[in-house]
Amino acid sequence: MTEDLASVRYLVDDVQAAVDFYTTHLGFTLRSSAAPAFADVVRGPLRLLLSGPASSGGRPMPDGEVPEAGGWNRIHLVVDDLDAEITRLRQAGVRFRNDVVTGPGGSQVLLIDPAGNFVELFQPRR
Repeated sequence: MTEDLASVRYLVDDVQAAVDFYTTHLGFTLRSSAAPAFADVVRGPLRLLLSGPASSGGRPMPDGEVPEAGGWNRIHLVVDDLDAEITRLRQAGVRFRNDVVTGPGGSQVLLIDPAGNFVELFQPRR
């Protein structure tokens, strides 16, 4: 493989809404799209695969279980100023799952994409 990208797949209900969310609010760039089934967006070395219900990633498993959007797994984005990012995103109408949590390594908050997937914004302790 020649790419230097780490890829994460998120199942989403609406591929275009997910593309709009990640490119508008979180600095991702659209890499390719086969909407409404699939698209991928990139930010630095992260390639986020956005798989809709019609994509191969959304097909039922042999036992009949259907993959669903949402869950507690999340991508982790490091930011320089968590408070400023929260203010900017709240003004844009982005939904948050919690308030800021501060621990030994820094502070974090979870926001929710249009399909219910979590994105963690993290500011390391200085």
